[in-house]
Amino acid sequence: MTPFNQDRPTWDEYFLMLAKLAATRSTCLAFPVGAVIVKNKQVLATGYNGSPAGSVHCTEQGYCYPGLSSCDVSKDMPSRAVHAEANALAQAAKHGIATTDASIYVTLEPCLSCLKLIISAGIHEVFYETPFNSGGSLLVRDSFINEGLVTLKKIQISKETAERSASSLLNPTSVARANIII
Repeated sequence: MTPFNQDRPTWDEYFLMLAKLAATRSTCLAFPVGAVIVKNKQVLATGYNGSPAGSVHCTEQGYCYPGLSSCDVSKDMPSRAVHAEANALAQAAKHGIATTDASIYVTLEPCLSCLKLIISAGIHEVFYETPFNSGGSLLVRDSFINEGLVTLKKIQISKETAERSASSLLNPTSVARANIII
């Protein structure tokens, strides 16, 4: 690798950073999640979790349900949010974009419902940052993996890449680099 490429994020880091950036648009009070669908190193669609299109956002009203500050504080009330993966798949479908043989990068390991949607959409690779499933959900998830329907890989962004990326977000990016000799 030449010195000029040392500062570039890996493809996995790049797409995970895009998913993390998508998560900043989340309107969920419990926790933000972002997703990016990728095929042949090209972004097909992005998504983040939040209320269905046209419904008031939890962040706008300051609560999920009256008297309930966040969906995750109740065992009885279901989340109002459409998950990031489902929103990314819906965006692809809305625009006629095929997801067969694509990959998806998510900030949170997909729940079983989203994993089933992902598999049904022809996506066989899932890259995620934070684990989610436990107990019986792990058994079902692992059965899909063992059947060869999907692979899941936990990934992270290196500290160096994160620091360089944070700097590029805080400072002008498209300025001449000093002292570059070709």
